[in-house]
Amino acid sequence: MKISELNVPQSVREVLQAQGICELFPPQADCIREGVLEGKNILLASPTASGKTLIAELCALKHILEGGGKAIYLCPLRALASEKFEEFKKYTSIQKPNGTKVSVGISTGDFDTADNWLAKYDVIVTTNEKADSLLRHRAEWMDSISAVIVDEIHLLNEAGRGPTLEIVLARLMQYNANIQILALSATVNNVDEIAGWLNAKYIVTSWRPINLKEGVILQDEIQYKDGENRKIEQETRFTVINMVLNTLRNGGQALIFASTRKNAVSSAKQVASHMDKILIPKTGSKIVKKSLEEQTKSVLEKEAHKILESGERTQIGEELADLVRNGVAYHHAGLPGAQRTIIEQGFKDRKIKVLTATPTLAWGVNLPARTVIIQDYRRFEAGLGNYPIPVLDYKQMAGRAGRPKYDKFGESVIVAKTADESDFVMENYVLAKPERIWSRLAVEKILRTHVLSTIASDYAHTEEGIYEFFRKTFYAYQYDVKAIQNVIAKILRFLHDEEMICVMGDDIVATKLGKRISELYIDPLSGIIIRDALQTKPPVLTEFSLLQLIAHTPDMGPIMRPYQREMEKLTDTLEEHQQELLVETPSQRDYIGYADFLGEVKMAMVLNAWIEETSEDRLLERFNVQPGDLYRTIESAKWLLHAVERLAPVIANKNKEVTDLSNELVERVSMGIKRELMPIVTLEGVGRVRGRIIFNAGFQTVEDLKRASIEELTALPSVGPRLAKKIKEQVGGYDKKDEWEEDLTAATKAPQETRQKGLFDF
Repeated sequence: MKISELNVPQSVREVLQAQGICELFPPQADCIREGVLEGKNILLASPTASGKTLIAELCALKHILEGGGKAIYLCPLRALASEKFEEFKKYTSIQKPNGTKVSVGISTGDFDTADNWLAKYDVIVTTNEKADSLLRHRAEWMDSISAVIVDEIHLLNEAGRGPTLEIVLARLMQYNANIQILALSATVNNVDEIAGWLNAKYIVTSWRPINLKEGVILQDEIQYKDGENRKIEQETRFTVINMVLNTLRNGGQALIFASTRKNAVSSAKQVASHMDKILIPKTGSKIVKKSLEEQTKSVLEKEAHKILESGERTQIGEELADLVRNGVAYHHAGLPGAQRTIIEQGFKDRKIKVLTATPTLAWGVNLPARTVIIQDYRRFEAGLGNYPIPVLDYKQMAGRAGRPKYDKFGESVIVAKTADESDFVMENYVLAKPERIWSRLAVEKILRTHVLSTIASDYAHTEEGIYEFFRKTFYAYQYDVKAIQNVIAKILRFLHDEEMICVMGDDIVATKLGKRISELYIDPLSGIIIRDALQTKPPVLTEFSLLQLIAHTPDMGPIMRPYQREMEKLTDTLEEHQQELLVETPSQRDYIGYADFLGEVKMAMVLNAWIEETSEDRLLERFNVQPGDLYRTIESAKWLLHAVERLAPVIANKNKEVTDLSNELVERVSMGIKRELMPIVTLEGVGRVRGRIIFNAGFQTVEDLKRASIEELTALPSVGPRLAKKIKEQVGGYDKKDEWEEDLTAATKAPQETRQKGLFDF
């Protein structure tokens, strides 16, 4: 089927043809034939790179340009949302019937707002959690949504994210019975069941633009699922290294999946130590070889520089930059987001040749490679030890093999150590089908927040109305709503006893507290912990009081488990801050409860050290907290401190001291600064490191900066003329353009030796 034959506006066809897209892939053509452009609900299960996003784009534009509606694109991760946002932007040159251009918006953060500014956009890209928050706030613009596109629908099976996605879809179907749903996935077993719930037609295909060869590698031989086999050269004693070298020599890239962060890092280092065999050309004249080598090193040095300049200088950043100089990188959740983004783009641009990663990457952004190597089919699970991964996870990883436009085929191999293990993984992974997708909704700790939001957002006002809504869920479709009625009834009693809802005859309504907790997008249990704590103010209220309080809530995320060597220090810290605590300390006889509590104390210590401007390297050294984990903790802390600030006025025992302190801590935790830097770091371009440099130089207030000259600011380490100008513009330090130009000229005439010290940033 050709693009020119599609029943979409000519302007859409022109955009696609300008990109060289003239004909649809078979799965795309199947969707057109099944009525995706006529408003039919469709579930498309097709492999990676088979063109699912294009169908989503066509579906959305059909609604916008011909139906006058809006489309919402749901993603499981922020990184994936950003990727889809960029893809949709190519249509913003298209004019709508009313004369305005197609517009694309994205919103993935701040769960305490209806984001009314999104009303002006035609395509809204968001995460599942943000969509849930918008529905709780009853954003008026959501009435205009006529199409919902669901990426990675198989994540219904994921205990953490699945229930939220399920509730969002059920809510949207309740919101608008005529809404069109386009659900996308690479791997679904019980596709008929999910399609039945969504009242959708389903299309299942194994077609890929690039053939995928799946197999098992044992020593130097790969056995493929189709019965073929091939041998690779044993250049080293390491199977993975030999597979990587074989791939690179044939012009490909390699993606290695390791079971843990530690293994991902060690694998990257091991690969890097052999990259001289690849990066230095073996053929050609000495001049050509030297030129190619220099070009390669120059490109990689630029990528390494990006890593080093992406944030605070750390040992991890230095280590990663060294690997990148060899064309290798690792990717896991312990890295800061900025570094992960640089690595992803470097791999997409084929500058980084080998990437090692934890399996979570397989669920995130699109990073295809010629060869995928799965080092281990086991993964550590808390309480279970090393446990075999689901087939669904394996298929997600294997599906990354094959780069469109670059490869004629993709190759995925699992590493086996024995012949017996080779047979096992062939049968149980390579030849196996993924597991069925099951609803994960019917768990009390998950369900309670959704029951409260159903009442607080006025989606149901009676017990029967609540049951009626949950009959629309995937859980009820798979089982029966009666299966969770007892759980819902228990939750309703809990919410009533905790004064989050009140019952008046048959009517159930949310209290002011219950409504605010739901809007803040926190677990009702977190709300109760905060409420009870604020009603029992400690003798001394400090930053540590609130940091330990939020660490005690379930929304803070996984506890920072204390190491045995830390127990004594944590106990001493607990005793030192005992008078400041807002929650009761468990008895040491409750070993598990007490250890968990010390983990919360550790988290409070980490956050306290952060706002005292402790460096990331020092935090890693003291607490073994990697930057990526630190930043996720910071994000959770900011949100919970905001919740404390917003809940304080709602609670009977109002406390302005708590409100003011929590408001201040939101800013300090966000920036990682002491109180004295707050006026300075609010300026754009001035972070915690530059802020401290400026402050220590004597420019401690906005008034100080107003009086400062461009030359004085430019002379400071890491503050160049551009930033100096930006600071002066923000504080109102210049009245005349001539005055600014005169000072800028003087500043840029700094002595050459000063510039070489790295004090100027042009």
